[in-house]
Amino acid sequence: MDEIIRMIAKDAPVKAAAITGKALTERAREIHNTTPVATAALGRALMACSMMGDQLKGEGTSVTLRFKGDGPLGSITVVSDDGGNVRGYVQNPLVILPPRGDGKLDVGGALGHKGLLTVIRDLDMKEPYVGTSPLASGEIAEDVTSYFAISEQIPTACALGVLVGKDGSVLRAGGYLIQLLPGADDGVIDAVERGVQELGAVTAALMEEGADGEVLLRRALGCFELEELERHPVGYKCYCSRERVERALISLGPQELSAMIAEQGKTELTCQFCDAVYHFSGAELEVLLKKARA
Repeated sequence: MDEIIRMIAKDAPVKAAAITGKALTERAREIHNTTPVATAALGRALMACSMMGDQLKGEGTSVTLRFKGDGPLGSITVVSDDGGNVRGYVQNPLVILPPRGDGKLDVGGALGHKGLLTVIRDLDMKEPYVGTSPLASGEIAEDVTSYFAISEQIPTACALGVLVGKDGSVLRAGGYLIQLLPGADDGVIDAVERGVQELGAVTAALMEEGADGEVLLRRALGCFELEELERHPVGYKCYCSRERVERALISLGPQELSAMIAEQGKTELTCQFCDAVYHFSGAELEVLLKKARA
C-alpha cells in the first residue's frame, strides 16, 4: 500500500514528508503504457505532486505541476488533491533513450535540461496561485528543490526514485521532501545536508527489506528528535466522469457543438489522465446543444 508520512523535528525548525509510491506509479504505467524512462519521469513527478498536495489545507483544493522541457518526452502534467491522491500523464510516453553512464535511466535527457516547471495551486479562491521556475536538470527532484528556493524561498531537499524491472514494471518507488522552517541556522542546515548525503539514493535505500517512508526520514534526519504528525494511504485517482465531460462539451458553446453535430454526427472524448473513453451519439449531442443554448 502506498502512503505518505509527515514528521516534524521537535528540536529544530524542520518539517518533512516521505512517500512510498510503487502502486500509483505502476498504475500510471499500465494506463499510459510508458517506456521505462517515461515511467521513471512520470512516477517521480506524481510522487512530488502527491507530497505537495498533501500540504494543502481545505477540501476541494489541488496542486498541478507541469514540467515542460526541450527533450523528447515533451511535457509532464500531474495533479494532486488535498489528500495526496494523484493523476497525470506524459506527452510522449513511448520515448526510448539509452541509460546514463552510471547505468541509471536518463530522466534528465528525456525531459530535457532547459524548460520550465509551473506550479498551480487551486485554493478554491477566485484565482489560483501560479509560480514558475526554470528546470534545474530535468531530473524532477532537483527541479522541485529549485522551484521552492526560487519561487517560494523555502530551503528544501527533495529526492525521488523509481526502480523499473527488466519487464518494465515498477519494483520500487519513493521519495521525500524535507523543508527548513524560519529560524533554521547553519548548524541545522549542515545536519540536514549530512543526513541526506549519508542516506544516498532513494531507490537503493528502499531496496532494504521493510524500508518505507518513515525509514527514509529517520535515516536522513537521524540527528533530530522526530515526531510523527500523520500517515495515510495515497493512490492514483482520476476524477473524470460522464457528467464532467458533458459540462465540458456544453462549455464549448452552441456554435462549436452545432459544427460537431453537422460534421461528425457523434463524438468520443478520452480522458488524458486515465484513458477512459466517453461516447456521445448525435441524439445525445443534440440534448447538450439545447442546454448550451439555454
